[in-house]
Amino acid sequence: MIEFEREGSLPRYSVQALNEAIGTLVERGFAPRFLLEATVSRPKLSKGHLWLTLSDGHASVGGVIWASQLSRLRFVPEEGDGVVVVGRLNFWVAQARLSVQILDVRPGLSAVLRRFERVRAELEPEGLFALQRKRSLPPLPRRIALLTSVPSSALADMLRTARERWPATAVLVVPIPVQGAVEEQICRAITELGRRAATLGVEALVLARGGGSREDLAVFDGEDLARCLAACPLPVVCGLGHEDDTTIADLVADYRAATPTAAVVALLPDRHTVRAGLELSRRHLRQLIALRLSAALELLKRQGERLRDLRPRRLLERRRADLGQQLRLLQALSPAHLLDRGFSLVRDPQGRLLRSLQQVQPGQSISVELRDGRLQARVLSLQPESPPEPERATTAGPGPIQTLSGR
Repeated sequence: MIEFEREGSLPRYSVQALNEAIGTLVERGFAPRFLLEATVSRPKLSKGHLWLTLSDGHASVGGVIWASQLSRLRFVPEEGDGVVVVGRLNFWVAQARLSVQILDVRPGLSAVLRRFERVRAELEPEGLFALQRKRSLPPLPRRIALLTSVPSSALADMLRTARERWPATAVLVVPIPVQGAVEEQICRAITELGRRAATLGVEALVLARGGGSREDLAVFDGEDLARCLAACPLPVVCGLGHEDDTTIADLVADYRAATPTAAVVALLPDRHTVRAGLELSRRHLRQLIALRLSAALELLKRQGERLRDLRPRRLLERRRADLGQQLRLLQALSPAHLLDRGFSLVRDPQGRLLRSLQQVQPGQSISVELRDGRLQARVLSLQPESPPEPERATTAGPGPIQTLSGR
């Protein structure tokens, strides 16, 4: 009764008027648009509209995506998906019910990771992540392709790094979208580049995107993109997001770099390092040439000495010396030399050398050859010695005659 006593000072509403006043208050006192992080539950499609509940585990609120908006969304959430939505409040006057009208939605981290694990489980048995299928990167590529958004800080960093490391490599920039439902566009760009690689002279491609949240990299977890990268005829280097971010594209790529800049570093050599290596090789080559030249000069010297030894005059002198030595040896062994020393040769009438008394008879004629001629003698008697010396023979004369046995 106390409150009713002051009813003249209180505002009076009908139910509809109250609800309209609340709606006006909400519209004026709350941001027209906002971001909301939540988990989707109980999604239901009715008359083309998607009704769902958004929850954070402690509280929940209803949400709706009108059919006109649903057809334009790049991502349609499912049960249990974590999402980030762009929304605004809707207040239903007739029922005094509050809901969130969803204008745009993108997957949250939990949805992204769940999709990542699902695609990974599907592709891993097919060997798309196997190390055996990874191709080696070209050591000195003449031309590479950079697939990334244009313009972007990632592209600027990659171009600067390419110029600093190896300016001899030409860079072909292929603009692509890198966020949202753009997987099909990326696949088309990769397929077209692979088809024209030989004509363009491209030897490798870099798929790159700068920093951002893991949710921003969700497009690189697509199954179609993974198969497109695996079928690409060029070696693929991925530099997506930050060092801790791993996408399905990273697993399929031939080389996974932590950042876009690191992708260019992995693909292009450092000219300063190469120059230092060339200088070291040049020193080693000079040393090797010097050693080989020294060995060649030494060999040439020996060959020259051998050639001098093989000159006709030198050979003639050597042959003459050898013949002279042989002549002296023959002279030393010659019977004439022995005759000069006082020996003689005794022969029978047939000219055979007499070596033993048994070869002659008393009264037999013999021929004695001396240094300055021959003489004829007759054997008067035989006087064998004891022990007999078969190499000696006696001839008639006033004294003994020295004899020489010969063959």
